[in-house]
Amino acid sequence: MGVLQRAKKVGKQFQNPVPTMVGGLSMMFKVLPLYLFNKEEKSPILPIGPFQTDPKVYLTPPPSGLRVTWFGHSSSLVEIDGLRVLIDPVWDERASPVQWSGPKRFFAPTIDLEALPRVDVVLISHDHYDHLGEGSVRRLALAMPGTRWVTSLGVGEILSRFGVPEGRITELDWTGETNIDGLTITSVPSRHFSGRSLFNRFETLWGAFVLKGSHHTVYFGADTGWWDGFGEIAAQYGPFDLTMLEIGAYHPLWGDIHLGPDHALRAFEAMGAHGLMMPIHWGLFDLALHGWKQPIARLTAVASEKNIPVWSPEPGLPSDVFPGQELPATWWQK
Repeated sequence: MGVLQRAKKVGKQFQNPVPTMVGGLSMMFKVLPLYLFNKEEKSPILPIGPFQTDPKVYLTPPPSGLRVTWFGHSSSLVEIDGLRVLIDPVWDERASPVQWSGPKRFFAPTIDLEALPRVDVVLISHDHYDHLGEGSVRRLALAMPGTRWVTSLGVGEILSRFGVPEGRITELDWTGETNIDGLTITSVPSRHFSGRSLFNRFETLWGAFVLKGSHHTVYFGADTGWWDGFGEIAAQYGPFDLTMLEIGAYHPLWGDIHLGPDHALRAFEAMGAHGLMMPIHWGLFDLALHGWKQPIARLTAVASEKNIPVWSPEPGLPSDVFPGQELPATWWQK
Protein backbone atom coordinates (compact mmCIF):
# COMPACT_ATOMS: atom_id res chain seq x y z
CA MET A 1 0.00 0.00 0.00
CA GLY A 2 1.39 3.43 -0.96
CA VAL A 3 1.78 6.52 1.15
CA LEU A 4 -0.97 8.47 -0.61
CA GLN A 5 -3.80 7.73 1.75
CA ARG A 6 -6.33 9.67 3.75
CA ALA A 7 -5.21 10.83 7.18
CA LYS A 8 -5.74 8.52 10.12
CA LYS A 9 -6.81 9.48 13.64
CA VAL A 10 -6.35 7.91 17.04
CA GLY A 11 -8.97 9.41 19.27
CA LYS A 12 -8.96 13.15 18.55
CA GLN A 13 -5.44 13.19 17.14
CA PHE A 14 -4.39 12.97 13.51
CA GLN A 15 -1.40 10.74 12.84
CA ASN A 16 1.66 11.32 10.68
CA PRO A 17 2.12 9.12 7.60
CA VAL A 18 5.18 7.56 9.28
CA PRO A 19 6.29 7.45 12.94
CA THR A 20 7.49 10.93 13.87
CA MET A 21 9.24 12.48 16.86
CA VAL A 22 7.64 15.85 17.55
CA GLY A 23 9.06 16.51 21.01
CA GLY A 24 7.75 17.45 24.42
CA LEU A 25 9.16 18.19 27.85
CA SER A 26 12.11 15.85 27.33
CA MET A 27 13.17 17.76 24.22
CA MET A 28 12.63 21.08 26.00
CA PHE A 29 15.28 20.16 28.57
CA LYS A 30 17.70 19.31 25.74
CA VAL A 31 17.01 22.50 23.81
CA LEU A 32 17.07 25.03 26.67
CA PRO A 33 20.86 24.93 27.22
CA LEU A 34 21.39 25.28 23.47
CA TYR A 35 19.37 28.50 23.46
CA LEU A 36 21.11 29.86 26.56
CA PHE A 37 24.60 29.48 25.08
CA ASN A 38 23.76 30.19 21.44
CA LYS A 39 26.13 32.64 19.70
CA GLU A 40 24.45 32.67 16.26
CA GLU A 41 23.06 35.83 14.65
CA LYS A 42 19.51 34.53 14.92
CA SER A 43 17.97 37.76 13.66
CA PRO A 44 19.50 40.59 11.61
CA ILE A 45 21.70 42.95 13.63
CA LEU A 46 21.17 45.76 11.13
CA PRO A 47 17.73 46.59 9.68
CA ILE A 48 16.96 44.92 6.37
CA GLY A 49 14.68 46.30 3.71
CA PRO A 50 12.44 48.02 3.27
CA PHE A 51 11.10 45.87 0.49
CA GLN A 52 8.21 47.11 -1.63
CA THR A 53 5.66 45.39 -3.84
CA ASP A 54 4.36 47.48 -6.73
CA PRO A 55 0.64 46.63 -7.03
CA LYS A 56 0.58 47.90 -10.62
CA VAL A 57 2.51 44.79 -11.66
CA TYR A 58 -0.60 42.72 -11.05
CA LEU A 59 -2.56 44.67 -13.66
CA THR A 60 -0.74 42.67 -16.34
CA PRO A 61 -0.93 38.86 -16.46
CA PRO A 62 2.43 37.10 -16.12
CA PRO A 63 4.00 36.45 -19.54
CA SER A 64 5.09 33.00 -18.41
CA GLY A 65 1.67 32.04 -17.03
CA LEU A 66 3.30 31.44 -13.63
CA ARG A 67 4.40 34.27 -11.35
CA VAL A 68 5.20 34.16 -7.65
CA THR A 69 5.55 36.92 -5.09
CA TRP A 70 7.33 35.73 -1.96
CA PHE A 71 6.59 37.89 1.08
CA GLY A 72 8.97 36.12 3.46
CA HIS A 73 8.78 32.82 5.35
CA SER A 74 6.08 30.76 3.59
CA SER A 75 3.73 33.59 2.63
CA SER A 76 3.44 33.66 -1.16
CA LEU A 77 1.13 34.83 -3.91
CA VAL A 78 1.09 32.30 -6.73
CA GLU A 79 -0.42 33.46 -10.02
CA ILE A 80 -0.98 30.31 -12.02
CA ASP A 81 -2.74 30.08 -15.37
CA GLY A 82 -5.05 33.00 -14.75
CA LEU A 83 -5.82 32.47 -11.06
CA ARG A 84 -4.28 33.92 -7.91
CA VAL A 85 -3.61 31.79 -4.83
CA LEU A 86 -2.43 33.49 -1.64
CA ILE A 87 -0.64 30.90 0.50
CA ASP A 88 -0.17 31.03 4.28
CA PRO A 89 -0.41 34.85 4.46
CA VAL A 90 1.07 36.14 7.73
CA TRP A 91 1.18 39.93 7.86
CA ASP A 92 1.07 39.93 11.67
CA GLU A 93 3.97 41.54 13.54
CA ARG A 94 4.68 38.34 15.45
CA ALA A 95 4.21 34.62 14.80
CA SER A 96 2.74 34.16 18.23
CA PRO A 97 -0.53 33.81 20.20
CA VAL A 98 0.00 37.43 21.34
CA GLN A 99 1.38 40.43 19.50
CA TRP A 100 3.46 41.77 22.41
CA SER A 101 5.76 38.77 22.65
CA GLY A 102 7.12 35.98 20.47
CA PRO A 103 9.05 35.77 17.17
CA LYS A 104 9.00 39.19 15.50
CA ARG A 105 9.22 39.97 11.80
CA PHE A 106 12.66 40.85 10.42
CA PHE A 107 11.13 43.33 8.00
CA ALA A 108 7.80 45.08 7.46
CA PRO A 109 5.21 43.69 5.03
CA THR A 110 6.09 44.64 1.48
CA ILE A 111 2.51 45.69 0.72
CA ASP A 112 -0.67 46.22 2.71
CA LEU A 113 -2.97 43.21 2.60
CA GLU A 114 -5.75 45.48 1.43
CA ALA A 115 -3.59 46.66 -1.49
CA LEU A 116 -3.14 43.17 -2.89
CA PRO A 117 -5.04 42.34 -6.06
CA ARG A 118 -8.18 40.30 -5.58
CA VAL A 119 -7.19 36.70 -5.01
CA ASP A 120 -9.25 33.70 -6.05
CA VAL A 121 -8.11 31.43 -3.24
CA VAL A 122 -6.46 31.77 0.15
CA LEU A 123 -4.69 28.51 1.01
CA ILE A 124 -3.83 27.77 4.65
CA SER A 125 -1.65 24.68 5.07
CA HIS A 126 -2.00 24.24 8.85
CA ASP A 127 -2.79 26.11 12.03
CA HIS A 128 0.65 27.10 13.38
CA TYR A 129 1.08 30.81 14.05
CA ASP A 130 3.76 31.31 11.41
CA HIS A 131 1.25 30.09 8.80
CA LEU A 132 -2.08 31.28 10.21
CA GLY A 133 -2.13 34.72 11.81
CA GLU A 134 -5.39 35.89 13.33
CA GLY A 135 -4.91 39.52 12.35
CA SER A 136 -4.13 38.63 8.75
CA VAL A 137 -7.14 36.34 8.43
CA ARG A 138 -9.49 38.95 9.87
CA ARG A 139 -8.20 41.62 7.50
CA LEU A 140 -8.46 39.38 4.45
CA ALA A 141 -11.96 38.26 5.40
CA LEU A 142 -13.06 41.90 5.40
CA ALA A 143 -11.09 43.00 2.34
CA MET A 144 -11.98 40.02 0.13
CA PRO A 145 -15.35 38.64 1.28
CA GLY A 146 -15.93 36.68 -1.93
CA THR A 147 -12.63 34.81 -1.89
CA ARG A 148 -12.54 31.04 -1.46
CA TRP A 149 -10.49 29.56 1.39
CA VAL A 150 -8.93 26.09 1.19
CA THR A 151 -7.32 24.44 4.19
CA SER A 152 -6.70 21.19 6.05
CA LEU A 153 -9.27 19.26 8.06
CA GLY A 154 -10.32 21.05 11.24
CA VAL A 155 -8.69 24.39 10.42
CA GLY A 156 -11.91 25.77 8.96
CA GLU A 157 -13.36 26.26 12.44
CA ILE A 158 -10.47 28.58 13.29
CA LEU A 159 -10.92 30.56 10.07
CA SER A 160 -14.64 30.86 10.74
CA ARG A 161 -13.95 32.13 14.25
CA PHE A 162 -11.69 34.80 12.73
CA GLY A 163 -14.40 36.06 10.38
CA VAL A 164 -14.25 33.92 7.24
CA PRO A 165 -17.79 32.90 6.15
CA GLU A 166 -18.26 29.16 6.60
CA GLY A 167 -19.67 28.86 3.08
CA ARG A 168 -16.38 30.11 1.62
CA ILE A 169 -14.23 27.46 3.34
CA THR A 170 -13.25 24.08 1.88
CA GLU A 171 -11.39 21.61 4.10
CA LEU A 172 -9.32 18.86 2.53
CA ASP A 173 -8.16 15.49 3.79
CA TRP A 174 -4.95 14.06 2.36
CA THR A 175 -5.55 13.05 -1.28
CA GLY A 176 -8.69 15.20 -1.28
CA GLU A 177 -9.05 17.84 -3.96
CA THR A 178 -11.18 20.76 -4.99
CA ASN A 179 -11.45 22.54 -8.34
CA ILE A 180 -11.82 26.31 -8.47
CA ASP A 181 -12.34 27.81 -11.92
CA GLY A 182 -10.11 25.21 -13.55
CA LEU A 183 -7.41 25.12 -10.86
CA THR A 184 -7.23 21.81 -8.99
CA ILE A 185 -5.90 22.01 -5.43
CA THR A 186 -4.96 18.69 -3.86
CA SER A 187 -3.86 18.00 -0.29
CA VAL A 188 -1.05 15.47 0.09
CA PRO A 189 0.57 14.03 3.22
CA SER A 190 3.42 15.76 5.01
CA ARG A 191 5.36 14.91 8.15
CA HIS A 192 4.63 17.59 10.73
CA PHE A 193 2.03 18.37 13.40
CA SER A 194 -0.54 20.99 14.38
CA GLY A 195 -1.84 22.92 17.35
CA ARG A 196 -2.15 26.50 18.55
CA SER A 197 -1.40 25.53 22.16
CA LEU A 198 0.20 22.67 24.07
CA PHE A 199 -3.26 21.27 24.73
CA ASN A 200 -4.62 20.76 21.20
CA ARG A 201 -1.72 19.27 19.28
CA PHE A 202 -2.65 17.04 16.34
CA GLU A 203 -6.37 17.92 16.55
CA THR A 204 -6.36 19.62 13.14
CA LEU A 205 -4.66 18.28 10.04
CA TRP A 206 -1.52 19.58 8.34
CA GLY A 207 -0.43 18.91 4.78
CA ALA A 208 1.34 19.88 1.59
CA PHE A 209 -0.58 20.96 -1.51
CA VAL A 210 -0.44 20.57 -5.27
CA LEU A 211 -1.75 23.39 -7.49
CA LYS A 212 -2.54 22.16 -11.00
CA GLY A 213 -3.62 24.68 -13.59
CA SER A 214 -4.20 24.37 -17.30
CA HIS A 215 -0.48 24.58 -18.12
CA HIS A 216 1.50 24.61 -14.86
CA THR A 217 1.80 22.52 -11.71
CA VAL A 218 3.22 23.75 -8.40
CA TYR A 219 4.06 21.78 -5.27
CA PHE A 220 3.82 23.69 -1.99
CA GLY A 221 5.54 21.57 0.65
CA ALA A 222 4.45 23.65 3.66
CA ASP A 223 6.12 22.27 6.81
CA THR A 224 7.50 18.75 6.72
CA GLY A 225 10.41 16.60 7.69
CA TRP A 226 12.13 14.18 5.34
CA TRP A 227 10.24 10.97 4.57
CA ASP A 228 10.05 8.50 1.72
CA GLY A 229 6.74 9.80 0.38
CA PHE A 230 8.16 12.53 -1.83
CA GLY A 231 8.81 10.24 -4.78
CA GLU A 232 5.31 8.80 -4.77
CA ILE A 233 3.76 12.27 -4.54
CA ALA A 234 5.73 13.40 -7.60
CA ALA A 235 4.89 10.23 -9.51
CA GLN A 236 1.18 10.76 -8.87
CA TYR A 237 0.88 14.52 -9.25
CA GLY A 238 4.04 15.77 -10.98
CA PRO A 239 6.15 16.73 -12.71
CA PHE A 240 6.24 20.13 -11.04
CA ASP A 241 7.26 23.38 -12.68
CA LEU A 242 8.03 24.86 -9.25
CA THR A 243 8.67 22.91 -6.06
CA MET A 244 8.41 25.04 -2.91
CA LEU A 245 10.28 23.42 0.00
CA GLU A 246 11.06 24.67 3.48
CA ILE A 247 14.66 25.29 4.50
CA GLY A 248 14.45 27.18 7.82
CA ALA A 249 13.66 26.42 11.48
CA TYR A 250 15.63 23.19 11.36
CA HIS A 251 17.82 21.28 13.83
CA PRO A 252 18.80 17.61 14.24
CA LEU A 253 16.62 17.39 17.36
CA TRP A 254 13.51 18.09 15.30
CA GLY A 255 14.61 16.75 11.94
CA ASP A 256 11.47 14.63 11.71
CA ILE A 257 9.28 17.73 11.28
CA HIS A 258 11.47 20.26 9.41
CA LEU A 259 13.58 19.59 6.33
CA GLY A 260 16.35 22.14 6.45
CA PRO A 261 18.42 22.94 3.34
CA ASP A 262 20.13 19.58 2.86
CA HIS A 263 16.98 17.50 3.16
CA ALA A 264 15.04 20.01 1.06
CA LEU A 265 17.46 19.36 -1.80
CA ARG A 266 17.24 15.64 -1.11
CA ALA A 267 13.45 15.88 -1.34
CA PHE A 268 13.70 17.81 -4.61
CA GLU A 269 15.90 15.07 -6.05
CA ALA A 270 13.52 12.38 -4.78
CA MET A 271 10.71 14.17 -6.62
CA GLY A 272 12.61 13.92 -9.89
CA ALA A 273 14.44 17.28 -9.77
CA HIS A 274 12.08 18.59 -12.45
CA GLY A 275 11.63 22.32 -12.92
CA LEU A 276 12.87 24.75 -10.28
CA MET A 277 13.29 24.48 -6.52
CA MET A 278 12.04 27.44 -4.46
CA PRO A 279 13.15 27.72 -0.81
CA ILE A 280 10.47 28.85 1.65
CA HIS A 281 10.06 29.03 5.44
CA TRP A 282 13.07 31.30 6.01
CA GLY A 283 14.15 34.93 6.17
CA LEU A 284 11.36 36.45 8.30
CA PHE A 285 11.10 34.91 11.79
CA ASP A 286 13.58 33.57 14.35
CA LEU A 287 12.18 30.10 15.01
CA ALA A 288 15.27 27.98 15.66
CA LEU A 289 18.89 27.91 16.83
CA HIS A 290 20.60 28.61 13.53
CA GLY A 291 21.70 31.99 12.24
CA TRP A 292 19.08 33.70 10.11
CA LYS A 293 21.27 33.54 6.97
CA GLN A 294 22.37 29.96 7.49
CA PRO A 295 19.49 28.17 5.67
CA ILE A 296 19.87 30.07 2.40
CA ALA A 297 23.69 30.11 2.56
CA ARG A 298 23.80 26.35 3.01
CA LEU A 299 21.17 25.75 0.33
CA THR A 300 22.98 27.95 -2.17
CA ALA A 301 26.30 26.17 -1.61
CA VAL A 302 24.95 22.62 -1.79
CA ALA A 303 22.63 23.34 -4.73
CA SER A 304 25.61 24.72 -6.65
CA GLU A 305 27.59 21.54 -5.95
CA LYS A 306 24.69 19.40 -7.15
CA ASN A 307 23.74 21.62 -10.10
CA ILE A 308 20.22 22.01 -8.74
CA PRO A 309 18.40 25.07 -10.14
CA VAL A 310 17.25 27.32 -7.30
CA TRP A 311 14.59 29.98 -7.79
CA SER A 312 14.50 32.45 -4.91
CA PRO A 313 13.12 35.96 -5.50
CA GLU A 314 13.65 39.05 -3.37
CA PRO A 315 10.87 39.60 -0.81
CA GLY A 316 7.87 41.31 -2.33
CA LEU A 317 9.12 41.22 -5.92
CA PRO A 318 6.62 39.61 -8.33
CA SER A 319 8.75 37.26 -10.41
CA ASP A 320 7.93 35.16 -13.46
CA VAL A 321 8.86 31.49 -13.47
CA PHE A 322 10.41 30.40 -16.76
CA PRO A 323 11.58 26.81 -17.38
CA GLY A 324 15.24 26.37 -16.53
CA GLN A 325 15.74 30.02 -15.59
CA GLU A 326 17.29 30.19 -12.13
CA LEU A 327 16.80 33.15 -9.80
CA PRO A 328 19.51 33.24 -7.12
CA ALA A 329 18.81 34.92 -3.79
CA THR A 330 21.23 37.79 -3.13
CA TRP A 331 19.28 40.27 -0.97
CA TRP A 332 20.31 38.56 2.28
CA GLN A 333 24.00 39.22 1.51
CA LYS A 334 23.62 43.00 1.35
